[in-house]
Amino acid sequence: MFFFLSKIVGPWLLPTNFLIGAGLLGVALLATRYARAGRRLMVFAILMFAIAGFSPLGNWLLYPLEQRFPPWNAGRGAPYGIIVLGGSIDADLSAARGGAVVRNAADRIIAAAALARRYPDAHVIFSGGSGNLISNDAREADYAGALFESLGVDKARLTMERRSRNTQENAEFSKALAATTSGERWLLVTSAYHMPRSIGLFRKAGFAVEAYPVDWRVGGRSDLFAFKTVAGEGLGDTDIGLREWIGLLAYWLTGKIDEPFPGPTTNQGIKR
Repeated sequence: MFFFLSKIVGPWLLPTNFLIGAGLLGVALLATRYARAGRRLMVFAILMFAIAGFSPLGNWLLYPLEQRFPPWNAGRGAPYGIIVLGGSIDADLSAARGGAVVRNAADRIIAAAALARRYPDAHVIFSGGSGNLISNDAREADYAGALFESLGVDKARLTMERRSRNTQENAEFSKALAATTSGERWLLVTSAYHMPRSIGLFRKAGFAVEAYPVDWRVGGRSDLFAFKTVAGEGLGDTDIGLREWIGLLAYWLTGKIDEPFPGPTTNQGIKR
């Protein structure tokens, strides 16, 4: 039920969709006795659209998420395994084109492949099915294997998890495939803004992993005061940031994560 609600209700909570809907409702009201309210709604939608598109709002939403986990410290030695979350490959487009099509968060795969080559004994699990509410049989994992091989990772080291539809299932299914034992250290590779929610879900699943954040969207504090020149970029960052905060709140309120804003733990050598 949670998955279906997130796919039906979730998109309409994102600023881009919400403001377009508000503007269209305002237009519709112009032909009614609520025309005045319609005009106000249209002005509100246009102003908020401009703020979300050109202001640093997206950076303000993303910055605390990306700063929550520092870059991974290699000083503790080689990891036993590497978990890579999906979200980079467009499975439907890949099926149509007959090969992997990477559209978003390519750093996840690039960084994981670099780690695999740096640590040749580490196992690699790619976790990515299809997050579409209505989908065909195309899954990210079906195309990720060949992509990793092209980047120099031996097929024998790869495990492809293709059933997961969201991050919660990424955690649960990855744990089952990893079958971890005491003392094994696993890295979790995903976008920096996505790391707090991901770590919270892996902890809830009982799978202790170390954060390896990639795919940064905000360079530093100076970006908190940088305006966008292309509205599409600002709208995209605002949508991504707000989606993560909504996800954290929803997962915490429903008991799917134990903390509202998961952070580093002392077993990673970092104080919370």
